[in-house]
Amino acid sequence: MRQRLAVFLAALWWGGISGLSFVAVPVLFARLGAPVAGPVAAQLFSLQCWAGLGIGLALLLVLRRARADAQFPLAGEAVDPQRLAQMQRVLGTMGCVLGAMLLALVQEFGVAQQIVTARATGGDLRLWHGLGTLMVLGQWLCAGATLWRLSR
Repeated sequence: MRQRLAVFLAALWWGGISGLSFVAVPVLFARLGAPVAGPVAAQLFSLQCWAGLGIGLALLLVLRRARADAQFPLAGEAVDPQRLAQMQRVLGTMGCVLGAMLLALVQEFGVAQQIVTARATGGDLRLWHGLGTLMVLGQWLCAGATLWRLSR
């Protein structure tokens, strides 16, 4: 049951980023134009950030339980290679989740604020949009790697 929940959460996360980034936002800009679509896209990306943080937290809680199941033996006991491999898989997956969450936070509280500032002051909007795009791509890759690792 726990494994299914983890896969479901990872699929929801990756699918949400995919749908928003590769379908919804491009359609917004194609249909509404930059002046109208920009603020709407910014709100959607902000919502996606918070949803990703919530899903990531839920995944970490599920993975924490899986990590506890694969605990190392007590001192003097033999190390089971299967348990060691399971622990490495869980920790690697947790790293992917934490990486995506970190990118979401940097995007929301760093890059998004710089985009607003650049738009208001005539700053380098292209640079900040490019960094924002890289942050979303990084989240998408991390969420995809999480889904891939959990669906083994």
